Amino acid sequence: MPAQTTGRITYANWEERPVSSAGPGPRLAHASVTNAFSGGIEAAGTTCEYSIVYTSDKTGTFTGLELLTGRLDGRQGAFVLEERGEFAADGTVRCTFAVVPGSATGELAGLSGSGGFVCSPGEPSFPYDFAYALG
Repeated sequence: MPAQTTGRITYANWEERPVSSAGPGPRLAHASVTNAFSGGIEAAGTTCEYSIVYTSDKTGTFTGLELLTGRLDGRQGAFVLEERGEFAADGTVRCTFAVVPGSATGELAGLSGSGGFVCSPGEPSFPYDFAYALG
């Protein structure tokens, strides 16, 4: 049975640049993001890279990879999350994520798991949940 943990993600930095020019139809962007995880996952200063498709001025989808280095329920190591999500018209962000197989190091070697978050507009910090197993 997988372990369950929760905590908060605090957004620290978002640097976005367009990949395609603005015009009619969808547009592409790339974002480099820094987050801090607290709670069951303790990881300050994560490295995250997103590819974004904006389907309107306020809506879109994204995929990304985020490297977390720190602790998971007291165990030291690093791992990568593959993330998929969407920006809704009301500004809400919904995201699901899963550990990239084989990416975990240290006391987290063999880690598998998945989770997600929902972030409301203007929230600098928001809750996450994560179910995991150590193999």
